[in-house]
Amino acid sequence: MFGKHGLLNIINKKIDKISLNMEKFKLVDYVYYLENPRKMLFANFIGGLARGFGIAIGFTILGAVVIYLLQVVVRWKLPLIGEFISQIVNIVQENMRKAGGKVNG
Repeated sequence: MFGKHGLLNIINKKIDKISLNMEKFKLVDYVYYLENPRKMLFANFIGGLARGFGIAIGFTILGAVVIYLLQVVVRWKLPLIGEFISQIVNIVQENMRKAGGKVNG
């Protein structure tokens, strides 16, 4: 139907398309990255440091927001919640006194 020449043209077009897709996806760079363990270790190390730093900052901000919200709830002087939080604060202060830490109040 196509003949030998027609099939070769189709195969050449497919191979050109595959090679263009490989260049678009930078497959050669990815293979080099996988073959070079030092480069891979360094990139993963830096990524791990960034994730750890982000977790630490995020947890600090989240903790500060929670503490701020608890302080607001205590100021409202709600009967049940305020007493509960007050008991928690007293327990923490007592444990700090026993451990020799400084407590304001």
